Amino acid sequence: MGTLWQGGTIYTMQQEHHTVEAVYTEEGKIKDIGDAAILARTYEQHITEIHDLAGGVMFPGWVDSHMHLIGHGETFLKLQLGSCSSVEEVLEAVRIQSELLPDGMWIIGEGWNENDWAERVIPQRSLLDLAAPRHPVMLRRVCRHVLAANSAALKAAGIDEHSHAPAGGVLERDPSGRLNGIIKEQAQERMLSAVPGVTEEYLEAALTAAIEDCWSKGLTGCHTEDLSYYGGSVRTMRAFHKVIHDRNKAFKAHLLVHHLALDEWLEAGRGAEFASELIEFGAMKLFADGALGGRTALLSRPYADDPSTSGVAVHSDEALEELVIRARELGMAVASHAIGDGAAEKVLHYFEKHPCPEGRRDRLIHGQILRPELVEQMKKLPVITDIQPSFVTSDFPWVLDRVGEAEGLLIYAWKTLLEQGIPCAGGSDAPIEKVSPLEGIHAAVTRTKPHQATVYGEQERLSLFEAVSLYTRGSAYAIHHEHDRGMIEKGHAADFTVLKEDPFHQGPEVLLQDIIQMTVINGNIVFGGK
Repeated sequence: MGTLWQGGTIYTMQQEHHTVEAVYTEEGKIKDIGDAAILARTYEQHITEIHDLAGGVMFPGWVDSHMHLIGHGETFLKLQLGSCSSVEEVLEAVRIQSELLPDGMWIIGEGWNENDWAERVIPQRSLLDLAAPRHPVMLRRVCRHVLAANSAALKAAGIDEHSHAPAGGVLERDPSGRLNGIIKEQAQERMLSAVPGVTEEYLEAALTAAIEDCWSKGLTGCHTEDLSYYGGSVRTMRAFHKVIHDRNKAFKAHLLVHHLALDEWLEAGRGAEFASELIEFGAMKLFADGALGGRTALLSRPYADDPSTSGVAVHSDEALEELVIRARELGMAVASHAIGDGAAEKVLHYFEKHPCPEGRRDRLIHGQILRPELVEQMKKLPVITDIQPSFVTSDFPWVLDRVGEAEGLLIYAWKTLLEQGIPCAGGSDAPIEKVSPLEGIHAAVTRTKPHQATVYGEQERLSLFEAVSLYTRGSAYAIHHEHDRGMIEKGHAADFTVLKEDPFHQGPEVLLQDIIQMTVINGNIVFGGK
């Protein structure tokens, strides 16, 4: 009836360095913790299995607090450009794909990042036309706030030289005034809607691949936002339920509800048909600004490397307030994407003006650029900051060129937030960054790129306990599961992440190795353990 887990180091995460010898679990819950011999005697009549950790290091199950689970799964199904080191490599990948696909079939790619290239030439329309003259091509930038399209794709989307960008969007033009195929923010919707729709089989395949990969990275669950991108929220919820339950891919998925999917979700009874112990629904999701890479994150000052802009507000102030009010009328918290301090200022203003329903917590997603007065405001509100430590490794040092003089700004200031008592949860924003929490924890602790010495913002480095807490206690607190997840404690879920090595003893560099030994969800081993 129950399992005794012993034979390794077990960090409960109740407090720093707190360990126990053994954990006894029954029916997916932690029944007791403590001395191995005492637990063996106490539950002798109930123990049906003794699992030897073989020297492994057990933690509460790690949970990614902000990602796009289906989008992560799609990385196994689409052209991946994240490893490209130049626009030439991107174009060659597109050319090769064009030779493999029938004429007229869409070439879909994602992950390019010109900031990692020696020459920051982006894949504009004219270049893509040469690489794939017989296929529509759409390549999403790593941030997903910018895409590049060729002429065939523009035509398929009905975008021509007379088209105008919608509010909160950009259709870029070259010096001659001709569309160059670079499309930003809200203007992407027209292009995305032109891409042939995905099937439910495709969604299920993407989810299956994503969950299995998450298991291998030590993740027992995630907070994800997928409901508005795949032809309707009902078919997406159905795919989640089919994969997690019918296909037995156990994973604890907390789904945010994008405001564009809200009406359909409400008509479906708030997803009640699909909700379960493994699938639940959370706050209303909205976007207040864009991303720093494309200079669409909304700052309170002009960009240092392009003083003509301070970013893009996705919604007018009136529309942003109306969305917050709508959430409140429905008894919902709000989870708002806000990268720039200008966006955070707007969002926090409406969070304060229209208080979060009792017992719920709003979420500021990313919060990469803040100001001290905004942090003071956050201290008065029930608001969590979803941070992505890996952004440090991908955004520095170029982000400093974007922002310029940092006086008065808090830049990726995770330590400051924690010291000021702001609850933080840790995620990856996969597929924008690698889903690995090991790499996220390493970035939070070292503030360095992997295997490099340069430290970006040493004063904002987290302790290892603080960093691991982002993915355990922090992720649980963000969704009101602090009473039954996030720690190894009586009554909590039997979700565990087990490592082969102990980073508390061996140092953070061990986190860059393949050290996931086992992933356990509700007491069942879903990865490793053989």
